[in-house]
Amino acid sequence: MKVDFDDSQTKKNLGRAFAGECQDGAKYQFLAKTALSEGYDYMQLIFKTHAKNEMAHAKRFYDLITENSNSPTENMEICGGYAFTSGTLLECIEHTMNVEASQSDVVYPEFARIAGEEGYHEIEKAFLFAGTVENCHRLMLEQLYDKLKKGKLYKSATPVKWKCSGCGFEHTSKEAWDICPSCLSPQGFVEIQIDMNSGDE
Repeated sequence: MKVDFDDSQTKKNLGRAFAGECQDGAKYQFLAKTALSEGYDYMQLIFKTHAKNEMAHAKRFYDLITENSNSPTENMEICGGYAFTSGTLLECIEHTMNVEASQSDVVYPEFARIAGEEGYHEIEKAFLFAGTVENCHRLMLEQLYDKLKKGKLYKSATPVKWKCSGCGFEHTSKEAWDICPSCLSPQGFVEIQIDMNSGDE
């Protein structure tokens, strides 16, 4: 039997998810600024894309609340834990990576389970879909963290194609250039090699 939406845990979970995604979107914007301040132009583009993803999730959760509520929700008390951290770019990436892992592996699967039990299967799917994106974010952050920590953002064991995100110049080698020979952009503009299949079994 379907639980009345306004009395459901699912509505509360959507509110928590909305608030969390808004904060994550802001934090990714902060992370982008940190990356840019350290000279990683291409990396900040990655973080801005993640911020855009988080805000798309927030909009979806917001819409699900307004579409399913019996009347306008004037005020919703949202109880949730949200971390406030700072540090180096590496430390911030590590923290964000752990947040994404928690969302993809624990929070959203649990929210989806509850939504399914309460009879809200569309919302159940929305939570699961968001969780898959957070897992993709985690996989990308893990690689950025590992490469940055080991000083291998722009190095490879085998020749790969490096591309300037500024002008599009490409060159195949084991290591990216310090200065783009075409547009003279610094190394931070080089697209970072990310393997999104690395988490597959």
